[in-house]
Amino acid sequence: MPQIIPIKDLKDTTHVSALCHNTDEPIYVTKNGYGDMVLMSMELFETMRKKWDVYSEIELSEAQIKQGKTKDARKALAEVRAKYSVDHG
Repeated sequence: MPQIIPIKDLKDTTHVSALCHNTDEPIYVTKNGYGDMVLMSMELFETMRKKWDVYSEIELSEAQIKQGKTKDARKALAEVRAKYSVDHG
């Protein structure tokens, strides 16, 4: 369940830091009862950023497949082997 805190709670930085480091989810901050910001630990941010990077690559690959921008795998490997003089034996 997501944690939601009012913006006034940000005054207690030690407590907010502990909240961020003791959960695997972002902390949602409200201002006047409405969503305003999201806080998270650096570790959680890096984990999420890596996932976003993977999802972006998958999305790009799916778009390239739809556009017909694909290669035959055997032909592509043969080109790499030839370019780098690699014997596949």
